Amino acid sequence: MADDDFFLDLLRRRMRVMNSLWERAVSDMTLEQVNHHERDGVLPIAFSLMHYMRSQDQSVSVIFLGQPPLWATGGWAEKIGVSADFLGREERVEVMQKLRFKDFDAYRAYQSEVIAQTDRVLDGLTVERLQEVFLPQVPENFRQTFMSMVVGEGPVHRAEVLECFVYQHGLRHMGEIEHARALVGLGGMTS
Repeated sequence: MADDDFFLDLLRRRMRVMNSLWERAVSDMTLEQVNHHERDGVLPIAFSLMHYMRSQDQSVSVIFLGQPPLWATGGWAEKIGVSADFLGREERVEVMQKLRFKDFDAYRAYQSEVIAQTDRVLDGLTVERLQEVFLPQVPENFRQTFMSMVVGEGPVHRAEVLECFVYQHGLRHMGEIEHARALVGLGGMTS
């Protein structure tokens, strides 16, 4: 197997396994569990679900497909009935801890659409596309992100968008969800 094929296969498998954890995470949760608020200063599972999946949606839709996010084009905020329609990256915990869903089945449908879109992008991905510079330097409002820690001042390649905004970001929030699942009486998805 050529180096490029090996790398692309590795990336696709990791991303798909990570997304399978997201699918498993929501498969046995109830609306009450997703909206559970442990105490002030602690975000509900609904926040981690919405925040991360919207981030994946935005990264893939905008950066790889050059189109608006599914969240916006599909009217998902209204369908899900979110109580706070913010991405949650720059909002305070005091605001985002109030996030709740009204329709968890609608959220699951949104998540499925995002993952299916990501799969289609992964299928057509090339090393050349990943090497393309997306931003010549890291914008000021991204200076405190994991991606900024990885790339420094920049440039930011599409590969780093997938690695940092989608893959690493998804794993980090999955850890939160696995812990939160325990707090509402559910188990984790990995050992």
